[in-house]
Amino acid sequence: MPGIIGRKIGMTSLFTPDGKSVAATLIQAGPCVVTQVKTVEVDGYKAVQVGYGDKKEKLANKAEIGHFKKANATPKVKVVEFKTEVEGFNLGDTINVDLFEEGEFLDVIGTSKGKGFQGVVKRYNFSGVGGQTHGQHNRARHPGSIGACSWPSRVFKGMRMAGRMGNDRVKVQNLRVLRVLTDKNLILVSGSVPGAKNSFVVLEK
Repeated sequence: MPGIIGRKIGMTSLFTPDGKSVAATLIQAGPCVVTQVKTVEVDGYKAVQVGYGDKKEKLANKAEIGHFKKANATPKVKVVEFKTEVEGFNLGDTINVDLFEEGEFLDVIGTSKGKGFQGVVKRYNFSGVGGQTHGQHNRARHPGSIGACSWPSRVFKGMRMAGRMGNDRVKVQNLRVLRVLTDKNLILVSGSVPGAKNSFVVLEK
């Protein structure tokens, strides 16, 4: 199985055998249920659909209830597809955090924190126009010039300007697995993981 779904718990630190403190993120990964096995004959491609987190049945529509009932599972909050070989996977199979081993590397996909509408200083690390002399009393955090006048008489596409920041799909690669607690479905990975606390993340090998 190439991956599993989890929920970000928070950050902590671990000490390595040589005495160094390493920042780590605690993730509750699984248990996940195989809710659908897609084949080339039926769906046109091979994939395994996995569900995580129980959802109240009254919050699910009839289509969802029927879909998860085929796998003898309750409605799930988060569903993710992994494109992989489907041999060996059956509806209702459980995938746990023991999928990963200490010392190996994985990728984590999450949704970054939303920052709302932000200016160029926060969004792109602009330094601002400069000092407040010569009558510039309200230009400190403004973007400055965004183009010429007679040519091109427009603003080029892709100009770095103020706008919505965050709330994007972010993938962080090559995070080392520091510890796996199979009895509690917890995994500790080195470094930071995108998203707020209790947000869903996808762990890929």
